[in-house]
Amino acid sequence: MIRIHKEGRTVVAISVLLLAGINILMVLFLDYRIFTILSIASVVLLVLLIRFFRNPDRRFVQDERLIVAPADGRIVAVEKVRVSEFFQEERIQVSIFMSIHDVHVNYYPIEGRIIYQKYHPGKYLVARHPKSSELNEHASVGIKNGDLSILVRQIAGFVARRVKCYAEVGKSVRQGEELGFIKFGSRVDLFIPHDKEILVKLHESVIGGVTPIARIK
Repeated sequence: MIRIHKEGRTVVAISVLLLAGINILMVLFLDYRIFTILSIASVVLLVLLIRFFRNPDRRFVQDERLIVAPADGRIVAVEKVRVSEFFQEERIQVSIFMSIHDVHVNYYPIEGRIIYQKYHPGKYLVARHPKSSELNEHASVGIKNGDLSILVRQIAGFVARRVKCYAEVGKSVRQGEELGFIKFGSRVDLFIPHDKEILVKLHESVIGGVTPIARIK
């Protein structure tokens, strides 16, 4: 049975009631053939909505030697950048683009303590845009475990216009625990110290909480 994420339960429940009411009206007033087409379309719409808000059961990676993917999707950037938020230093940026078909739950890539959290209002450029990381609405989370500290950035996109971040400064978190949720497709950036071994390549598909992104040497 498909589990619905808490961010989508109200949306799915309202959609079920609304579509049920519309279908009742259609069967009363529309021709049978038109009703059949529209009712099939409403079922497809509901299935897509449920699929989008799915929250799958997973066996998450628990390994202090690894930094795992914070989201499902495809790698669209692996590059050295100068981080202007919190760290103020050069880091390796790994960006994951989440299409509307991907699971949209975000996960903590390492175990540790939340040392930074900030929400940034902004634009809604297409999430693939190079400047979307800084210009779009986003939420940034800094996590520290011993000598390792990383920054995770949840970015809203052209369609996705709501970022939910559950991080609280001072809170201890586990690898694979839920960090947040982004509605309707977007992007997650991970800023890793440059001395870590990157294990993914451009265009590679990754699974949140499971796929290793980098190895801690």
